[in-house]
Parts: sequence; C-alpha cells; structure tokens
Amino acid sequence: MDGTSPYDARALSGLHFSAATAAFQTEGARTAEGRGRSIWDDFVDIPGNVSDGSTAEPGPDSYHRVHEDIALLSDLGVDRYRFSISWTRIIPDAGTNGSVNDTGLDYYDRLVDGLLAAGITPEPTLYHWDLPVALEADGGWLNRDTAHYFADYAAVVAGRLGDRVRHWFTINEPASTSLQGYALGELAPGRTLLFDALPTVHHQLLAHGLVAPMLREHGAVQAAPTLNHSLIIPASETEADLRAAGLLDAIMNRLFTDPLLLGEYPDLSAFGVEMPVVDGDMGLICAPNEVYGFNYYNPITVRAADGVPPFEMVPTPEAATTGFGPMWPIRPDTMRDFLIDMDRRYGTQLPPIIISENGASFPEPETTTTEIVDTERIDYLRTHLGAVLEAIEAGVRIDGYTVWSLLDNFEWADGWTQRFGLVHVDMDTGTRTPKASYRWYRDLITAARA
Repeated sequence: MDGTSPYDARALSGLHFSAATAAFQTEGARTAEGRGRSIWDDFVDIPGNVSDGSTAEPGPDSYHRVHEDIALLSDLGVDRYRFSISWTRIIPDAGTNGSVNDTGLDYYDRLVDGLLAAGITPEPTLYHWDLPVALEADGGWLNRDTAHYFADYAAVVAGRLGDRVRHWFTINEPASTSLQGYALGELAPGRTLLFDALPTVHHQLLAHGLVAPMLREHGAVQAAPTLNHSLIIPASETEADLRAAGLLDAIMNRLFTDPLLLGEYPDLSAFGVEMPVVDGDMGLICAPNEVYGFNYYNPITVRAADGVPPFEMVPTPEAATTGFGPMWPIRPDTMRDFLIDMDRRYGTQLPPIIISENGASFPEPETTTTEIVDTERIDYLRTHLGAVLEAIEAGVRIDGYTVWSLLDNFEWADGWTQRFGLVHVDMDTGTRTPKASYRWYRDLITAARA
C-alpha cells in the first residue's frame, strides 16, 4: 500500500485535526505597536534574498484580522489551531534589554480567548524562526546564551497565557534553521558556515530542554518541539550513494531524533564537528515529552558528490511534484515508511506522534472572486492521510494531524510565489476565499467524527 488506496474517514476518528500558521508568515504589521526586529526583517530587506522581492506585508495581515481567521477555523471544525508567537512582539529588544511589550501579549490574549470561545484548543509554537536581531549579532544560535534568552521569553509568555494554554510547541524545525539558515544561507540569518553550523542544533535543542519543564510548571500537558523529517533515498545502490544517503540522514534526521529520544548524538566524525555539550545538557534534552511533533512534506533523493558537502540532492524518479518543482516530490508512501521506521528504531522512547505540518503548494492565481478548485492539494492531503492511517495500522501511535497551512502566506525566501493554504489570500487586500480543499478537509473532519 502507498496511501493511495480508498479509506473510510471514520478510520481516522482517533486523530485530533488541526491547521497551522506562523507569525512572520501571516501576521504582517511588522512595525506595529512596539514589535521589534527579527532576523527575518533583516533578511527580507536585502534585495535578492526573496524571489519576488516581497517583505511579508501586508499579506494575510492576521494581526489585524485575527477574528476572520478564528471564524474560518470554527467553520472548518478543527480541534486545534497551531500558530506561533512572535518573540519580537513580546520582547522587542531581546539581548539588549528585557522590557516586555504588553501590547504584543494582548494580541495573543485575544487570539487565545477567541479560539477558546469557538471551542478550539490553542496550540502555540514559541519559536518559528524569528530570532531577535540583537541575539543574532551576538552569535545567534551559535551562542549558548540564546537558549537562556529564549527561556526568559518563554517564561513571560507562559506567565500571561499559561492559565488557558495547555498545549505548546517549543522550537519549530531546528533542522531548517541550522542547515538552511546557518549552513547554506538560504534562509535567515543567511550564514554559510556549512558543517560549522551544526552547534546551532545543540543550542536549539537545549532551548527546548530548558523551556519544557517550565511550561509544565504553568500547567502544560504538552510541551514538545516540532521536527521536520524526510526519508532519504539513495540515488543508486552503489556504496558511494548509500554512504551519501547515510550522511544526509544523520544530519537531517538522526541529529535530532537521537538526542531527543536516546540522549546522545549520532556519530558526527565524518563532518569534523563536536557538539558543544555541557554536563547536564543531555538530561534536559532527552527528558520525556508527551508527544513528538513531526513535520513531513517530501522525501529527498541523494547521490555522492565531490567536495563539501560530499553529497547532492537530485530529483526523485517517477514522482509527481508540488509547485516547488522536482526537489519536492510527492511520495506519501515515504511518510508512512519513515513513521514506521521511527517506531521500530526508538520503540518505547518514542511518544505519540502529532503530524504538526503536512501540506503542499501549487500554482494558483494571485486574486480570485470564486472558489479555487485545488484538486492536486486535495489529492496530496488525502493520500498523506492514507499514509498516516497505514502507519497507525502498523502500530505507530499518532495523536493528531495538522494541515499546513490554513492560509496562503509568506513562504520565506519564496515570498508570495508558493501557496500552501486551504484558504486563498489576496496579498494586497488580505481578502480570504476558501478553496475546494477547505471544504474537503471540513467534510473529512465531519465524517471522521460520524
């Protein structure tokens, strides 16, 4: 089976259904009411960094249109809403002074209260890539102190929202921050350190380890990171390609799963890097979590290459692709296989999994007055949910499924060119128009509960 076989939505009845967004991608209002600057504010202001020259404004403008988003979520019928909190809205000058911006906290107060009034569980993420610029100037995630500044920020947020928020995610996709942000320069902060970037992994995991117990002290029943994973496929069965696939799997996947679940890093000698572990760190990092946040979009096919790194990513043969083209193949069976492999590899150390992001972008018009019939997205979501069901039938404990994204949003270095949303957004006016996939997901949720 490969996730494409028909299934009864009622077989998914055990899942909590969710949709997700992130602050910098949807809020707009980058200078409103005391918000400070993050590394993404610096990144988008440099010509050439974003493919279409966009700057994340005005876009969905969720900062001013939050009640429209809550109404969409309510009509969709989701159990939970995963959103992120902007560090620089809360502590605008983190790293230079710790003054708290109460107006920023007020915005998230309104969001949380609105969700609860609609019967939707708020599921905030504390860090979704928007590091304050002063901390980056002092080394960013290369600097151990950043983990402690993050804990200070998290304590402020928990102090305001912890009486109502019980489900938290701490750090989102540390692999993207480390590998694309610090190693390759494709994302903010745009540094090109190659394997010298790997210590940023440790400091992000340490940040999670410091914050999770504090959230639980404020009443949290969930405090976990979200990790992006890809099944790594060797381009051939040659020894060189198999080794290349093993190396990429080590830094893309096991560099995160092993410390979180086993309390140790995989062998990194091939990269010439030693992680900056201090006594006590690994105990914090591998302390049990209630769930495992799992983001999955596509597999990666890799072959051996000369130079640094000693591998290169290549198109996956005979696979349809999303709007990103050949490097984003659609293979739901690889999601199933990765989940099953994780379950077998880590056993009882692996807590129940929440699929915290899964979705696809496809070319769509910038404006519309009618519903967009996004059949390709529906097929993507349907088959990946089928893969989730197959993993469950194989014994994997999966608690929830989250569509990325509720809204079309600012897709980082690709700007407005990639649309992931269940809801179309006119990026000039903010007008929201639900797509056919929105209706499909709503109907699936209803059927799953029947």
